[in-house]
Amino acid sequence: MRVVVDPDLCETNSICMGLAPDVFEVGSDDSVTVLLEHPPESMRADVLNAVRLCPRRAISVEED
Repeated sequence: MRVVVDPDLCETNSICMGLAPDVFEVGSDDSVTVLLEHPPESMRADVLNAVRLCPRRAISVEED
């Protein structure tokens, strides 16, 4: 899987970082960085939770 964040939709509310801190990081400049663009399968549930709970639907997963 490949994690994608749309910076135009993202409000940097940090929900994703709270759910998957090894995958997402919100910087002091209020931008989201995807730390692991291709996280291991063991992180799938956390990533999909972040996708589902993102209030602006700014996160998506593309299957490889």
